[in-house]
Amino acid sequence: MNPWAASANRNLAPRLRQHAQDVGQAPTVVAEGLLKRVVGLTLEAVGCRAQIGSRCRVVSGPDDTVEAEVVGFAGERIFLMPVGEMHGLLPNARVIPLPHAAAIPVGDGLLGRVLDGEGKAIDGRGALRCERQLPDATAINPLARDPISCPLDVGVRAINGLLTVGRGQRLGLFAGTGVGKSTLLGMMTRFTEADVIVVGLVGERGREVRDFIDHSLGAEGLKRAVVVATPADRAPLLRLRGAWLATAIAESFRNQGRHVLLLMDSLTRFAQAQREIGLAVGEPPTTRGYPPSVFAQLPRLVERAGNGEAGGGSITAIYTVLTEGDDPQDPIADTARGILDGHILLSRGIAESGIYPAIDVEASISRVAKDVTSLGQQKLARRFRQLVSAYQRNRDLIAIGAYQKGSDATVDAALAMWPRIENYLRQDFHEPADFKDSLQALTTLLPQ
Repeated sequence: MNPWAASANRNLAPRLRQHAQDVGQAPTVVAEGLLKRVVGLTLEAVGCRAQIGSRCRVVSGPDDTVEAEVVGFAGERIFLMPVGEMHGLLPNARVIPLPHAAAIPVGDGLLGRVLDGEGKAIDGRGALRCERQLPDATAINPLARDPISCPLDVGVRAINGLLTVGRGQRLGLFAGTGVGKSTLLGMMTRFTEADVIVVGLVGERGREVRDFIDHSLGAEGLKRAVVVATPADRAPLLRLRGAWLATAIAESFRNQGRHVLLLMDSLTRFAQAQREIGLAVGEPPTTRGYPPSVFAQLPRLVERAGNGEAGGGSITAIYTVLTEGDDPQDPIADTARGILDGHILLSRGIAESGIYPAIDVEASISRVAKDVTSLGQQKLARRFRQLVSAYQRNRDLIAIGAYQKGSDATVDAALAMWPRIENYLRQDFHEPADFKDSLQALTTLLPQ
């Protein structure tokens, strides 16, 4: 027996039993196990009983402990995934189940703070000053949800006028790399009307965390925001936990009756983290290497957002989705389109033409726009799409001078109005466009 592990177990067990009593659980007998195998990121242990989703502590020496989460089992073996680094693990290390669930921080003390996937502050501003509660993952009865009935001003002219977002909607922002996804997300963060903003930066580059806080949110925006950051170099479990934590924090503010804007960047990285875990525990890859658990977890995460019960708060959620190789038929993008209430597609061709945000209004849709806009605005939006579509279909002919004016009245109108159409779609990063001004500009552009 490893003497360091035995000593650690003797000291730890009483504290675990006392903690179980403090949180209202029955005292739990800590059944130890032994670490028998490490394959990639997966730890295999025997001799202990632990529920899926619970935590265990793997003890190899006085300074060598690793916390891990149970992600599966087979017979007498349980599979664990480390939360942090695996340095110092030895064969036959003690595996000690922890008899409590992780708590999440909630309350106004979170505003202006930056957390990691465990709910710990990483902004160097001291400990969190807020109450804590156990996470509640109970889904809301769909018949009890308040319907989406009022528009939400996101401060982006093209979205307000043509792809109107409703308060409580769940929207996807689809883009490849380098086409302005983060820029548009930053604009919506700064300009959207919301009581609280919760930002989940899941699996992105570490540099982007500081850039988003300093440039997209800014000092004023951060005062009403909570940022949960789990960059790409963190363990896949922490990346998953970061997405769930951001959603749980948004739910806690919604339960207080507040209107929350939840920004998740990105849903694709969440799916990739789940893929790493699924493949590590032996799930068969199905669609382009993604195991079935990925497609089960995506709707569970997304359905947590939305409106609460009648008269309560709301979570308007915007999830970014990376289209690998600019392929809109990517399996994650295709699944996301089916479970979200609309999608905004950013086009590389539009971005290369110098129009930002590079929103492809032909390929984008808001499924709740008809419920939160007037008939007049809907007619204007349809007319705008018709003009854009007519111009794009004849773009090559127009470019080489082969199009003959008078051949098509819609194309003639689009050709005459194209500079003003481009000007309507173009918007500077620091220039907000509220809902009223966006509709007025659309009415001026397309007089009825």
